[in-house]
Amino acid sequence: MATERHGQIIETPTAVRQAEPGPSVLALLTASTGLAVLILGIVWFVSFRV
Repeated sequence: MATERHGQIIETPTAVRQAEPGPSVLALLTASTGLAVLILGIVWFVSFRV
């Protein structure tokens, strides 16, 4: 539980770590996964084309 001392909010380390990841994390994971699939697809196409 947050308390206030001398005008500053003090929280426990456990409470601070429980923040939800923002939309930037979702965008990063989506972009990196898409890029990995694209690169693997290109490698597969170049390596195994007949």
